[in-house]
Amino acid sequence: MLKKPREYIKGWTICGGLFFTGIVLQLHSGKIVPELLHYPVNLIFGASFFLFILTVHLLSRKFKELQWFAGYAAAVTAFASLLFLVIIMGFTRQLPASHDLSHESGFLRIGFRQMTVSWSFIFLLLYFLWILGLVILKRLSSFKWKDTGFILNHSGLFIALFGAIWGSCDLQRMRMTASLNMPEWRATDENNELVELPLAIELKSFTIDEYPPELMLLDNITGEAMPKKRPQTISAGDVFPVTARLMDQEVEITRYLPSAAAVFNKDTINFVEYNDEGATCALYVKTRNVTDNSRKQGWISCRNHLFRHAYLRLNDQVSLVMPERAPKRFASNVTVYTQAGYTKEAVIEVNKPLSVEGWKIYQLSYDEALGKWSRHSVFELVKDPWLPVVYFGFGMMLAGAVFLFISAPQKI
Repeated sequence: MLKKPREYIKGWTICGGLFFTGIVLQLHSGKIVPELLHYPVNLIFGASFFLFILTVHLLSRKFKELQWFAGYAAAVTAFASLLFLVIIMGFTRQLPASHDLSHESGFLRIGFRQMTVSWSFIFLLLYFLWILGLVILKRLSSFKWKDTGFILNHSGLFIALFGAIWGSCDLQRMRMTASLNMPEWRATDENNELVELPLAIELKSFTIDEYPPELMLLDNITGEAMPKKRPQTISAGDVFPVTARLMDQEVEITRYLPSAAAVFNKDTINFVEYNDEGATCALYVKTRNVTDNSRKQGWISCRNHLFRHAYLRLNDQVSLVMPERAPKRFASNVTVYTQAGYTKEAVIEVNKPLSVEGWKIYQLSYDEALGKWSRHSVFELVKDPWLPVVYFGFGMMLAGAVFLFISAPQKI
């Protein structure tokens, strides 16, 4: 780099010019609108971009000045400039592309909060791809067997980035709320507009596996869990009785009803087994204060849409309560229909999506107020037709890495 500083100054100048040109366009015309580049527009632009790279490569044989763009200085400065924006994107909370920034000012308007649709980022990314394409064609024009790893790695990177850029315009991300025993064909897009899809989801049943109930001490005045810096809890477990200590309280759980209903008397509350919709869980506990030997006992339960909390007031300062149980796993048993007449029954749960005709269906949420008795599920549907192109690029990079590993000279 020190031997040819002018080459790098030229590279930084070009990258800086692209960056500030992007900011000017961002301030005057706003962000890039991906919806305008749907298929086949993105395919036409992509083919034109590839032909432009090929044309410059052929012209570089006659015009030596163009060979600079396939050189080391151009590649290093382009990659470093793009990496700079990627680092900013990593440290900046990104907003959805549908979010309107036209009325914002300063840092928000120049595109750093929506980096993937900002002019500066796209300019530098296309510039880097252009240089990468020229480097690949230059190496292919004088190909030797030892260049195979280089070609695979760089071509794979080019294809992956190329597919990610043009494919992002065709990416569809929808949200659908499917109700029990009612096929739903409609979903909302990122602009919260209702769209009819070529497939429908019918919710057959919904299940939740919850973590064991826990007990904790709560400050009667502030409502904060105790101790304040590191709250302590007791888990019910599977074997009873359960004995543990919370601060100055010895707690013994003597009975556990996983499905219970509250029965209110004049001054007391009791819980009985209740295996129907709206059931809650309840624990019968006994406590002893190790300081003054005071004792308390009674039922404790968490709140749901039918029953309120049942807690044990130990003294004027603290009470023993059961926080709402956290879901360990929730899943939806569904039937999926398509316009082509295809029907499929499946179970969809978090991190285990269902694939149907190019769509991936993810379990997203449910009616948290009803919990395990939820009558609907919320799904996210994603369709990315260019994803195989990106995967193919990754596969080429992996093959290039394997080739370089195998062909590396052995040291004895």
